[in-house]
Amino acid sequence: MNNTPIITITLKKGREKPVKNKHPWIFSGAIHKRDGDPEQGGLVRIVDFKQNFLATAYYNRISQIRCRILSWDNHEIIDEVFWKSRIQSAIEHRQQLHFSSQTNAYRLINGESDFLPGLIVDQYGDYLVMQCLTTGIDVRKEQISKILAELCHPNGIIERSDAYARKREGLPKTTGILYGKAPPDSFTIIENGVKFGVDLLNGQKTGFYLDQRENRTAVSQPHLVEGKNILNVFSYTGGFGLFAIKNGAKKITNIDSSIEALEQAETNVALNGWERSEDEYLAGDAFEILRYFRDQNEQFDMIILDPPKFAKSQKDIDGACRGYKDLNWLAFRLLEPGGLLATFSCSGLISQDLFQKVLFGAAVDAQRQVQIVQQFNHAPDHPTAITVPESAYLKGFLLRVI
Repeated sequence: MNNTPIITITLKKGREKPVKNKHPWIFSGAIHKRDGDPEQGGLVRIVDFKQNFLATAYYNRISQIRCRILSWDNHEIIDEVFWKSRIQSAIEHRQQLHFSSQTNAYRLINGESDFLPGLIVDQYGDYLVMQCLTTGIDVRKEQISKILAELCHPNGIIERSDAYARKREGLPKTTGILYGKAPPDSFTIIENGVKFGVDLLNGQKTGFYLDQRENRTAVSQPHLVEGKNILNVFSYTGGFGLFAIKNGAKKITNIDSSIEALEQAETNVALNGWERSEDEYLAGDAFEILRYFRDQNEQFDMIILDPPKFAKSQKDIDGACRGYKDLNWLAFRLLEPGGLLATFSCSGLISQDLFQKVLFGAAVDAQRQVQIVQQFNHAPDHPTAITVPESAYLKGFLLRVI
């Protein structure tokens, strides 16, 4: 691809402020004109209404986010040196966090928050998993994978460009091997002493929910879970439940829509050398199962709610809030007095404040008195650029029901 920003895009009068404030997205409605037709994913020069330089970005004529900014420096050249420097900076930041003592699986590059919009890279032991979420990254994925191979020396780089975001970019879902060899079918990661089997080619996200690492530990402290009856909803491959088992939980009831995920959760228990005949694995619709438990007057000491993204666009927000409220209302009804609810939302369009208001409404309707014990967000290998608040997608609360 030609990396020379030939085409100039002029913004409408008064629409330059977000760019000057270092927000990396330019929406279609902000564009006044362009002096040509940029190629998909090609570089463009962004100027204000008076033709003053603002930024260099890559372009997508299909997406509502027409331009994603790479640099605000008029003299910076977007070439091999640029990409290598940005990628190296992100990797060095993770090295400073010293994750090797905790886990062999963590995020290396976190898109806009690492100033590489549209690029996600996770490390799983000797393998990297890469997501190309935008056209600008997709057309450069061979170049990027070569840089990653040079800097990280992995056994293989796996592409998992199968996220919903690609649909908005006009891109098909794509998976495969970009570099090196495929991972073994049985691949194990270790997180704070707990082993998990992961499927890097077919598992959810890039194989595992790395963003919940610190939260899995915080929610599963021995003084919170020891001897307790715990309901783990949207359990995936066991995550929170395995840490609760490690710290003395009496019984774990896992609920997930995927039979394969539940089978892996049970396998993960055995992988850690635990024998657990008392635990349950229930496949089905979480809302229906929780209503059944309510009708049966079931009660739990702790409930963990870690649902998938409910709001994928602005039009989904009202429905997502209704879903979160219903889910948490059911949880409040199922908790013993003094019980704990660890509840999360990974919908970036649902702010921490809005999520708290939803939980307030659920508590009122359930006629339960509730205290906030602790608040959560994503792990430190998922940094948030202060100029891109939308990148702070994961939020959660540990609540005590009185």
